[in-house]
Amino acid sequence: MERLKREKRRKPSSRAWLERQINDPYVARAKREGFRSRAAYKLAEIDDKFHLFKPGSRVVDLGAAPGGWSEVAAQRVGAAGRVIALDILDMKPVAGVEFFKLDFLDSTAPERLKAALGDNEGAHVVLSDMAANATGHRQTDHLRIMALAEAAAHFAREVLRPRGSFLCKVLQGGTETSLLTELKREFTSVKHVKPPASRTDSAELYLLARGFRGTDSEERE
Repeated sequence: MERLKREKRRKPSSRAWLERQINDPYVARAKREGFRSRAAYKLAEIDDKFHLFKPGSRVVDLGAAPGGWSEVAAQRVGAAGRVIALDILDMKPVAGVEFFKLDFLDSTAPERLKAALGDNEGAHVVLSDMAANATGHRQTDHLRIMALAEAAAHFAREVLRPRGSFLCKVLQGGTETSLLTELKREFTSVKHVKPPASRTDSAELYLLARGFRGTDSEERE
């Protein structure tokens, strides 16, 4: 009875979210297979198709909490690889993952991540599932998530090894032309992807850039 009362008190949007979670096969699968979130399957599906991870790869995961992407990355790079994760929120430890509780927009964050990677080591893959809290205003939300995407892309270009990959969350409605232009100049392939695990009614998309051409990072070869 108390549960029914709580359900009635929920806002329509909250009730819709809860119903969607209960009926979502990816949520059930994540619980069954031991992943922290359904988001794990988004990254797994993208990797299955585009082969971002190799055994021994070094990966940086921005906006990592609760850890679904980090779990997938750690499994796929294996014990010889490294996963360095960052989030402003707490994240329970993940085997094989070094975690920093830090706001990526903090001025010290990029340098701390670089130091964790090691001098002249670089990363094979930079992931960003960062998203600002939604305001409900489409244009504002788009601008806020694009600011995070641009910051992540700037960091990726500084740490990626030649032929490395960058994957970040954006929203439908058009990735900013300037960011696409820069990425197309610096990567051999740039495209938008929407894995099956990404809900069809969501404006969420992922921007995937592969084949980093390298700049001064070529000394890492």
